[in-house]
Amino acid sequence: MGITSRDVARLAGVSQPTVSRALRGDVRVSAATREKVREAARALGYVPSEAGRSLSTRTSRRIGVLVTDLTNPFYPHLVGPLHDELGRLDYRMMLFTERSDEALAYERLLDRSIDGVVLATTTLGSDLPAELRRRDLPFVYLNREGGTPGDAVVVDNRRGAGYAARELVGLGHERIAGIFGPEDTSTGRDREYGLRLALAEAGIGLPESRVRRGPFEFDTGYAGLTGLLAAEEPPTAVFCGNDVIAIGALDAARRFGVRVPDDLTVIGFDDIPMASWASFELTTVRYDLGEMAATAVRLLVDRISGKAGDEPARVVLESEFVPRHTHAAPPAA
Repeated sequence: MGITSRDVARLAGVSQPTVSRALRGDVRVSAATREKVREAARALGYVPSEAGRSLSTRTSRRIGVLVTDLTNPFYPHLVGPLHDELGRLDYRMMLFTERSDEALAYERLLDRSIDGVVLATTTLGSDLPAELRRRDLPFVYLNREGGTPGDAVVVDNRRGAGYAARELVGLGHERIAGIFGPEDTSTGRDREYGLRLALAEAGIGLPESRVRRGPFEFDTGYAGLTGLLAAEEPPTAVFCGNDVIAIGALDAARRFGVRVPDDLTVIGFDDIPMASWASFELTTVRYDLGEMAATAVRLLVDRISGKAGDEPARVVLESEFVPRHTHAAPPAA
């Protein structure tokens, strides 16, 4: 017969209910008692039954993380901090990677096998957040926001894009282009708006002929810059909706013999780790990805536990301009 919680209780000198509360981190049990119970459990090789704990607490201690584009190098750098913070709070992470969030709404996220959801790739038109809200399944927006009110952790995308715009203006660029993300994402929309607003304040327009949009992918940057370079007056600088798009643009520039930054300035957004690689040394806009992920977890756990207020919480992280080696003054005429 296997080791049970009664065996742990006997070794630790406490009651069986105390063992259950201690192993799930209940603050009503003193820290000393929690540690004594954990030591007893380790000594006996006892592993709590997830099924039994779910039945007794009516919770699963599992959080779903929905990422519909795990091939994007940006998202793996969010998954790690999410996993670590959830583990610290005694939750397990379940990663959902279907290509569409709609495919999950009625099949997997809503079967009550999880206590809440982190939405990392929401689009503005997605029905999923509204359905989660209707079913009373807590959720938090991470990085992107949807059209349904909910707790959210985002970066100040408009201000970050404005930093890039003012840097370009200060260097003397006037033929500035933008390769943005999808219009149906809050990040794509807000970064484009921020760039346009800051350029307009400097008296510089951003005509549609110098604008490209697409998924936050390498191919968007490559195809976008390829088209922009074919113009009669190609841009001297291009702002990209994220670092992955910018890396695609850098690859296109190299393919067509355009020197960066001598002939063309390229600026990204996010400062994912590969942006600093010697192969790229990409000038970009940075914010704390780890803090974004950890804050999202804390907001969601507060919502699940009933500690959150009635109104959704919205945390906006600051950003900063990161100068590297892909920006310079425009080439002399």
